[in-house]
Amino acid sequence: MTMEMKDSGSVVLTAYHPHSPARIPGMEQSFVQDIPPSHSPTSRKSLPRCRRINRMLSNDSAPPPAFSRSNSQASMDSTSMEDFWCEVESIKESSEDGSEEATLLEFKPADEGELEAEWLQDVGLSTLISGAEEEDGQALLSTLTRTQAAAVQKRYNTYTQTLRKKNKHTVRDVRDIFGTNDSSPTFETVPVSPVPSNGIQLPGQKPVWKSVSSNSCLDCGQDKGSPSITEELSYEVSFSESITVLPKSQEWPKNQRFKKEDSALPKFVIRKSRFGLTEVGDLSPEDMKKIRYLSLIELTAFYDALGVELKRNRAERVRGRENGLFGVPLNVLLENDQKKVPGIKVPLIFQKLLLKLEETGLETEGILRVPGSASRVKNLHQELEAKFYEDTFDWDQVRNNDAAGLLKMFIRELPSPLFTVEYLPAFITLVEKISKIKLQLQALHLLIMLLPEANRDTAKAFLQFLKKVVANEGKNKMNLWNVSMIVAPNLFIYKGKRANQQEMQAAATTAHIVRLLIQYQDILWTVPSFLISQVRKMNEAAMNNSKRQLMFDKGVRKLLRRKTMERERPERPEGAVTFPPYLQSDIPEGVIRVYAPLHSKVSMAIQLNSQTKAKDILARFHCENSRGSSQNVRGQIQSLHEIGGNIGQHCLDPDAYMLDVYRANPQAEWVIKPKAS
Repeated sequence: MTMEMKDSGSVVLTAYHPHSPARIPGMEQSFVQDIPPSHSPTSRKSLPRCRRINRMLSNDSAPPPAFSRSNSQASMDSTSMEDFWCEVESIKESSEDGSEEATLLEFKPADEGELEAEWLQDVGLSTLISGAEEEDGQALLSTLTRTQAAAVQKRYNTYTQTLRKKNKHTVRDVRDIFGTNDSSPTFETVPVSPVPSNGIQLPGQKPVWKSVSSNSCLDCGQDKGSPSITEELSYEVSFSESITVLPKSQEWPKNQRFKKEDSALPKFVIRKSRFGLTEVGDLSPEDMKKIRYLSLIELTAFYDALGVELKRNRAERVRGRENGLFGVPLNVLLENDQKKVPGIKVPLIFQKLLLKLEETGLETEGILRVPGSASRVKNLHQELEAKFYEDTFDWDQVRNNDAAGLLKMFIRELPSPLFTVEYLPAFITLVEKISKIKLQLQALHLLIMLLPEANRDTAKAFLQFLKKVVANEGKNKMNLWNVSMIVAPNLFIYKGKRANQQEMQAAATTAHIVRLLIQYQDILWTVPSFLISQVRKMNEAAMNNSKRQLMFDKGVRKLLRRKTMERERPERPEGAVTFPPYLQSDIPEGVIRVYAPLHSKVSMAIQLNSQTKAKDILARFHCENSRGSSQNVRGQIQSLHEIGGNIGQHCLDPDAYMLDVYRANPQAEWVIKPKAS
């Protein structure tokens, strides 16, 4: 162990190892842990295992490295990080005894230009690489804001310049693709004036905002006597467009420090427009795919506006297990589980572990922090693998601390981290390089929108559980910072045997990220309204392109349709009344026909006014069908859905004002049905 005596008598334990494994990109910072004098070691046996972290971080024969701290170093006082290092050693020991798989992620250095090519593919603009005329790519480009277009153009220019240097093949100039004559080509952008959450800025109409508290009564360790700080979050304008040039006096501080006594986080108020709020599960998978495209473009533009490099890892795909519970890729695990429970979104084993802890472990003192028995956890792990799908596993035998150990093991053994290998550096950067909590939260919000569906749904279930743990702080003695320190190494130091010095040095940074994830999770699962607006414009542009393509055979299709109708037209019964076409199809302005296929009264025409909300329509249907509908339908939570037009499918907020939504998407159909779980 290498020690340095300070004037105060404390010992500096330096995170250093001369033979540490290859570095993981994106975690390049120095971290120093201070140990109070009362904890100075006299012998190895006198130290608790969490105080012997030097065994894995330093070498007796190695000279101490020079102490340095990066300009944006995030750090903590010594005692407040003790739980983090205890958890790190627990992870190390569990990997050494063979209870965890040793499958490692290997990183492949990217050739020049490859990162830009991958980025263009990931944002749905592979057409710029292939040169093909794809409607989706053109529709996406037509919706970009000024800063988003600049981010795309910057990456495309870097890609083309690199290919020209390599002389691999002739690369079309961007001016040829987009038909510009200027020597400095630009993408056409859309205006950035505020738009409501679901599409159209109505002329002459100002949005009415409703404040929604986002802290959900979660105590995050604020000083009891201090007034709460409230800041406003707006989703109407893209985050990158809201960034202004920072004067020198507001540049990022050289040393960010997160102290336990200063852990109070501001409360935020969300602007709830007349269109309501939209959660990630409220949109169709097709539209969420477009949200992911736009989120990566917006995140890149956001980092560009802040002058911060958006770092991404480029990992080789690792083939995980194809069956079993632990060490299986989330997608594979869900495919196997969906054969048993169709439509499931979170792995069954993960759900069961969370349920076990929620039922019996939330009030257990030190839950998550106090480790279970290593031998018991290992045996339970093996028994679960053999008996879980046979429904013969006895959950009553599982102690709460052992269940918590299995839960953390499940997360660590995922072949790819829950927050993905590619964007782990971006998570670290948002704290290291961005000082304001509000800006950190905006970056974090976009990163959550980027997650694959399986990762996002699993992370949501996990964070909801952690929120419940913190809510029981009075009994389990686990506050927000305690939970964040324990969870951070399990999320960000992945694959225990590969955990290295650089990962561990990010201790305070990763704990702060987890703290933000837990505290602001209600915000993070809400889709920013400017992204929904861009999705609507993408869908409209795609529809317009399709209409233009089909114009040439319009006459032929008309003739075929007329012939088909004449051939299939049934004979009119005697006494039947035929209504003129204008009475059959035309619906007056401001009137919508709502369908409720599960109710006894399946449809109803409703006149909208400026105060009609989605919940008013639901209440009317409930009143009309309170007697005729089946017991199952009455017991289900019904929601009003907007389907078609310029959106795939959208479950509406009960507080959404329907006349505004109708004007944003007049071609939509309106259906009442259960909300997807």
